[in-house]
Amino acid sequence: MSFWSTFKKPSAKYSLIGLLTFGFVGGILFWGGFNTAMEATNTLDFCISCHEMHDNVYQEYKQTVHYQNRTGVRAVCSDCHVPKDWTHKMIRKIQASKEVWGKITGIVDTPEKFDAHRLEMAEREWKRMKASDSRECRNCHTWEGMKAEGQKQRARKQHELAQKNNETCIDCHKGIAHKKPAGMKEDDEE
Repeated sequence: MSFWSTFKKPSAKYSLIGLLTFGFVGGILFWGGFNTAMEATNTLDFCISCHEMHDNVYQEYKQTVHYQNRTGVRAVCSDCHVPKDWTHKMIRKIQASKEVWGKITGIVDTPEKFDAHRLEMAEREWKRMKASDSRECRNCHTWEGMKAEGQKQRARKQHELAQKNNETCIDCHKGIAHKKPAGMKEDDEE
């Protein structure tokens, strides 16, 4: 008589319960791990962990109102570059794999190479933001939340005109957190 023959074969009912329980617990662990990893990639520390970001756009961003201002409210990379809702966030993460590929292959691993690709990367981001009606900007900035009377006359006039013409934030605010790339088209210079 072998060791294994002393155990009874479980019934189909208990096998199914065991399988469902294992699947449920496994699913929770997988989802928790996946979600934790996604959120970890949305932190400022993660974004600037490679020297391409730290030495280039991070240094520019530190000079803007999105980094330091009178209210102490700070927008980090993911606030502007990663949608909040799950579906659009996953799409953006897949798109970001091209940026990771650029890091791995050395396409943008020096300031000179980075600047050579800056316009292309910026245009891709502007197109994404335009297509989403500047969704990430609108997480913080809304037409309804703006106090027009507190704005300078020119800004108030431009915002009123933009709202009337169904324009979006990125139509006028290119270069708000990073320097404008060399070679921009004249209509992008706004």
